[in-house]
Amino acid sequence: MAVAKFVYMLLLTTMVGVQNVVGQGTASWCVARSDASNDALQTALDYACGAGADCLPLQAEGLCFLPNTIQAHASYAFNSYYQRRARAPGSCDFAGTANIATSDPSYGSCVYPSTASTAGGPNTPITTPPMNNPNVPSSTTTTPLYGGGNTGGLTPGMSTPFPDSSRAPLVATGAWFFVFFSSLIVSIIS
Repeated sequence: MAVAKFVYMLLLTTMVGVQNVVGQGTASWCVARSDASNDALQTALDYACGAGADCLPLQAEGLCFLPNTIQAHASYAFNSYYQRRARAPGSCDFAGTANIATSDPSYGSCVYPSTASTAGGPNTPITTPPMNNPNVPSSTTTTPLYGGGNTGGLTPGMSTPFPDSSRAPLVATGAWFFVFFSSLIVSIIS
């Protein structure tokens, strides 16, 4: 009987840990990678703002306009998109230009949302125009607003959709197997 209680407590502790790994129990933010090129960040920023991120704070009179850099603007837009999609797997990749941070990137009066509700939620109407950052050198050729040249699809202007490089399905499957086999062991012991 003592072994069954021990296994039960181990199972309960592990499930709390799995919940934190998946991201439901801890705060996380999506920020631009420091090694991403300005062109890649601009393309991803245009996509994020056009696909549902709240980019109004990045406008000239917005609370997050300064510093007026592609890195800062992309980080805010990426995080807004990520939070509005309730931190769904794959929503913080942007063709490899973003990653998840566990420390709050907010600064001064620029507050990065940490949940879907503080980001305006997934069903907030999209009224924000795409950002064109003046700090990114313009090319001599005319390109579509979102960059690239393909039409349609989920990611306009991207040659391929953003890959889902998330490990969430793998973690969830591992947790399921752990729960199943732990329950089986508890039932055999009891």
